[in-house]
Amino acid sequence: MADRQRPMDPVLSDAARDALLAVAEAALLNAYAPYSGLRVGAAVLTGRGVSHAGCNVENRAYPLGGCAEHHAIAAAVLAEGPGLRLRAVAIVARDVDDHPVPIPPCGGCRQRLLEFGDDLAVIFLGRDGVIATHAIRDLLPASFELPPSSGLSSSASRR
Repeated sequence: MADRQRPMDPVLSDAARDALLAVAEAALLNAYAPYSGLRVGAAVLTGRGVSHAGCNVENRAYPLGGCAEHHAIAAAVLAEGPGLRLRAVAIVARDVDDHPVPIPPCGGCRQRLLEFGDDLAVIFLGRDGVIATHAIRDLLPASFELPPSSGLSSSASRR
């Protein structure tokens, strides 16, 4: 990921951003990361103004684990249903020594996030230690989209 930041209209006030980051920070305390030691917490903010948190859960068979963002989205869908729209996601990570780690969402989570909010703000600690905010479309410019003729729903049909 490039270190550039595209100016974007603020989706959240500084206070709302900080509150969402605090929810993500609290979530990482419950992360299950005995193999990598990398604890990650994520919090999504829905269109209803409600936040839902998730943490990473590792497994000996690495592909069976799950990202914090994935689990936060699942919690939000469980609470609000399949018509869920997301406004923002905040991600906080700490290494085995409890140092902050700059970690944007992985590619799979970027696709998941985009599906629930194509104008979503992604908030995480940047490489320079400053909080970074990016538009999801900047982080995933060539996303997978189903053609309208497929008959299957896409993020655009949920609006």
